[in-house]
Amino acid sequence: MKKKSPDHAAVAADSARPASFEAASAELENIVAAMEAGQMSLEDSLSAYKRGVELLQYCQATLKDSQQQIKILEADMLKNFSTVEHDEH
Repeated sequence: MKKKSPDHAAVAADSARPASFEAASAELENIVAAMEAGQMSLEDSLSAYKRGVELLQYCQATLKDSQQQIKILEADMLKNFSTVEHDEH
């Protein structure tokens, strides 16, 4: 009978949306470390890989959203600075 360690079972069972970008990144790092250790069964490795893909997609989407927000903020700031400069001259 095959034994699963608690860490690998948790990786396979935890398919919920991460609480934050930092939590997703930390979980992804743990998955990579566990897979690199080479101690996971094929089934556990596949489950961990699937979870890693989910986390990676979440992180990429979060970064993309953040970049878009920064672009919007920068555009507003540039407009505000140019208005202030014109008002002072």
